[in-house]
Amino acid sequence: MRPTRVARRYAQALMNAATELRTLEATAADVELIGEVVRSSREFRLFLSSPIVSIPRKRTVLHELFANRISPATLSFVDLILKKQREALLPDIVEQFGVLHDLARGIVHVDVTTAVALTEQQTRALQTELERHTRKTVRLNVLADASIRGGLVVRIGDTVMNASITHQLERLRERFVRGAALTS
Repeated sequence: MRPTRVARRYAQALMNAATELRTLEATAADVELIGEVVRSSREFRLFLSSPIVSIPRKRTVLHELFANRISPATLSFVDLILKKQREALLPDIVEQFGVLHDLARGIVHVDVTTAVALTEQQTRALQTELERHTRKTVRLNVLADASIRGGLVVRIGDTVMNASITHQLERLRERFVRGAALTS
């Protein structure tokens, strides 16, 4: 099973437990704190993924870092991850939990690739249109990539809407090839 799928399962389990305990927002804050620590230190990420460092040592360090800063339920979840030897997935679990938490609150992440950088006004207009289309609050991530030549590519979860010039030219080329094959 791919690491992202495993991370998503752990994140979903934490989400379900927090919902059941009615501590979803507190758990989300705990996970965000863990995420900040993980993102802020490359050495910490290497420490988590190191097979040389023993699980008891990792548990001690994680407890020293988080015992007084996160809830006992979240700390128990961290212990479970250590017990299952999935600590290297902690950054992915944090990310997946954030995505699931946002979905529960009606927030969707959208990646947009454009040929040129968008102005602030264009970005706002695009966000408004995507919110109208999805009927959710949109967190927009815009990336400029000149290789698409023009237009844009929008990715919402697993759905991709490709309105790039490169894509349109490729489709046109395919039609010409099929047309040439049909007339031969």
